[in-house]
Amino acid sequence: MYGKQTERAIAALSRLAEVWDGGRTRLSSIDIADHRGLPRPMVAKLLTTLSQGGLVSGSPGPGGGYALSRPPAEITFRQVYELFEREDESHLCPFGGGVCGAGDPCAMHERLVEIQGSVSRYLNETNFECFRVYAQEKGLKPASVDANPDRPRETWRARLTRRPG
Repeated sequence: MYGKQTERAIAALSRLAEVWDGGRTRLSSIDIADHRGLPRPMVAKLLTTLSQGGLVSGSPGPGGGYALSRPPAEITFRQVYELFEREDESHLCPFGGGVCGAGDPCAMHERLVEIQGSVSRYLNETNFECFRVYAQEKGLKPASVDANPDRPRETWRARLTRRPG
């Protein structure tokens, strides 16, 4: 669905969403990286891109750091995705050239269109408010992460489960 760079940008923004208080609380890139178990240089680069994209604001010096540029409910995964991913508009037919678009759709056409639609809805409809709610209202505290910049963070992507049948 999206690459590790986007996954890590979402992780960094989710941390800023957890502490959202109108933008008064600011976190350093080191704080974010260590809290999420991400490489510090990578988080610094991601935050620069997120800042250029208008999703975070940063201020240097003592008392500085990063905050979301607007409430977490107003920032969608799509906005992050667009900063780090190239949208692939091709609809490559698994049968190869000359099948889809040259006549009847291939056997996979409708299913592929359905999947693309689901991913698009997920990116458009998912925002960072859930992280604020879980941290501030429900008291969810992510498991502590060993802040070892030499050991990369494992991906925490949801495991696929097989459907019976």
